[in-house]
Amino acid sequence: MSDDHDEENGFDASIPDSLLPYDDWIEDAYRDVMLRAFEHVVEQGGLPGDHHFYLTFRTDWPGVEMPERLRKQYPHEITIVLQHQFHGLKVDRAARTISVSLAFGGVPATLVIPVAAISAFADPAIKLALSFRVPEQPPQPAPSAEIHNVFGQAQAPRASQPENRAATTKDEEEATTSGEEPSSSPQVVSLAAFRKRDPEPG
Repeated sequence: MSDDHDEENGFDASIPDSLLPYDDWIEDAYRDVMLRAFEHVVEQGGLPGDHHFYLTFRTDWPGVEMPERLRKQYPHEITIVLQHQFHGLKVDRAARTISVSLAFGGVPATLVIPVAAISAFADPAIKLALSFRVPEQPPQPAPSAEIHNVFGQAQAPRASQPENRAATTKDEEEATTSGEEPSSSPQVVSLAAFRKRDPEPG
C-alpha cells in the first residue's frame, strides 16, 4: 500500500483540494464560539473564575468606532483585555458588532468593533486561542448613487459659466486628495503565547 493510504484504517490519507469552503465554515464556527463566549458573560453578569479575554482587531476597518486619540496611537491593530474593569459589553448579531466600555490610561472609552475586523480571540485561563483571517486592505465603501446624481445635476448649467466650473473643479480635486497611509503600530499585548488553536489546518 502506498504512503498516501492509512494502512490501519484502510482509507486514503492524502488531503485533496476541497470544492466546498470548509475553511470558511470552520472559521465562521469559531467566530460563533467567540460570540457565544461574550454573550455568556453578558447573561451571567461577568467573567467566571479566572477566565478573561484578549481581543485583537483592526482599527482601520470600516465600522470601527473608537476615540480618535486611540486610533492615532494604534492606526492598524490593537489588542484589548477584558478582565476586571469593563462594562456595557454587548453583542449585536444583526449588526455583526461587539461593543464595550473600558479605560485606557484611566480615561474611559467606548468601542464598537465589527466582527469582521477581529483577527484574534484568546482566553489565557485555559490557553484557548483562535485566529481569524482579515484582509490586509479594508473593503472600500461603494460610491453613493445619490452623490453621482447630485454631481450630474450640478454640472448641467456649467457649460455657460466657465469661471464657476473652474472653481468647482479645483474644489473637487482638493476634496479627492487622500491622506497618508496609516502605519502599523505595536499591539497593547502579545498573543504569541496563546496562538495554539488556529482554525486553519497547520
